Amino acid sequence: MASNIYLVRQRISRLGQRMSSFQLNLNPLKEPLGFIKVLEWVSAACAGEAGNRGKTEIQVSCTAGPENKTITAAFGYPFRLNEASFQAPQGGNVCGVDWKNYVLIGDYSSSAQFYVTFAVFVFLYCIAALLLYVGYTNLYRDSRKLTMTDFVITIVVTFLWLVSTSAWAKALTDIKAATGSSIVQELKTCNVQGVMCQFVSVTSMGSLNVSVTKWTGLDKSFAPVVGPEDGSNQ
Repeated sequence: MASNIYLVRQRISRLGQRMSSFQLNLNPLKEPLGFIKVLEWVSAACAGEAGNRGKTEIQVSCTAGPENKTITAAFGYPFRLNEASFQAPQGGNVCGVDWKNYVLIGDYSSSAQFYVTFAVFVFLYCIAALLLYVGYTNLYRDSRKLTMTDFVITIVVTFLWLVSTSAWAKALTDIKAATGSSIVQELKTCNVQGVMCQFVSVTSMGSLNVSVTKWTGLDKSFAPVVGPEDGSNQ
């Protein structure tokens, strides 16, 4: 029992000595091992673009009078569209309708929050991995446990990346449909006699598209190769 405790203490002491000997080595960044992690880190940072805000506008006119105004529904992360109500100018009614009681359709918060939360995890993981690669290169390559742990985490990240990206891409498609011109047909008040609605515009979602394509372009970069001798990524 005493010998086992002594061995454990020796191992902890050796690990502490290795961890205290930080040596900057940028060579791993020139290899797939580090270069891919840099790409993943940048892409994870771009996931913050999913938090952008926007608005959709509809022009409402009354057949019984000259009233012609634009109502607006603002939306944004986490994209609970069913909580985004329409607002009339000066907060008044248009054509006798209180537009505050009408909202967009759909709740896409689960997909958006899962996507952003996972991106934050990848962002932090890449920072830790890069620090290990460039600061403790020898420790990483000499320890099979570290390389295998890195490999397992990469496999998990690959699976969750596919799930989160697919879910967010589907949600983004639905968000575009729910905030686009089809909203005129969905609003019951726009089909009431005496009220005419015309879709005006919706905020460009180019940045949201970028948040998806940044990840989609890295589908193969997550796949590590374990070397036959030291178990390190090549």
